[in-house]
Amino acid sequence: MTFSYSLTDPIGSRATLGLIALQTDETIEHDFRRLLPVDGVALYVSRVPSGLEVTRDTLSQMSRDLPDAARLFPRSVDFDVVGYGCTSGTSVIGAEKVAALVGQGCASHAVTEPLSAVVAACHHLGVRKLAFLSPYVSAVSSHLRQAFAQRGVDCPVFGSFDEAEEARVARIDPASIAEAAIELGQSSDIDAIFLSCTNLRTLDVLEEIEERTGKPALSSNQALIWDMARRAGISLAAPSGMGRLLSGA
Repeated sequence: MTFSYSLTDPIGSRATLGLIALQTDETIEHDFRRLLPVDGVALYVSRVPSGLEVTRDTLSQMSRDLPDAARLFPRSVDFDVVGYGCTSGTSVIGAEKVAALVGQGCASHAVTEPLSAVVAACHHLGVRKLAFLSPYVSAVSSHLRQAFAQRGVDCPVFGSFDEAEEARVARIDPASIAEAAIELGQSSDIDAIFLSCTNLRTLDVLEEIEERTGKPALSSNQALIWDMARRAGISLAAPSGMGRLLSGA
């Protein structure tokens, strides 16, 4: 027996978002699902191969795989925004090249990543100097700090957990993250604190950091979600997780 059927609208009646997460990332999807609204907002996730350790070489290798990762999205979908979930990878590959590579694999009105998102957040908040907390080794972190400086955001205060292995980065205790960020945030030479890496569990400690330092706290995932939401013209479901970024205060 054959039945007739009717067609309905796409799931993303308000917005359709794409996220290219690293194969090794255990955190970013969870953060996206906590903050994005569900009704009328579709989120499609693809994965790009990434190294077990974070080095300049493993980061640059992702450039060859980004188009294929984007091609794994549903072909019938026209995205409002696609985000590439790697802060350090963007600094090595380049934001413009990331957008071009993603565009080879899928149709999207906009492409963003944490580097551009954090810079946009800094402009939104009037921030010019960051205290920079990184989980990674100095060679990776220094390149990212240079990328921020080239975009008009200096990082005069820096701290790191000096960890190369992604699996361990995903397990760093949020309390350890908060303690390090608060210590960095005591400097009078900064306007805000930035917690780098989409694999760090930062979302639950941002407000504590802001309360104890009196300064805005930004993180890779928080800024990327905020940037994608504003580009898509949607409000976030859980503004309490965004700290001062959402209010602009």
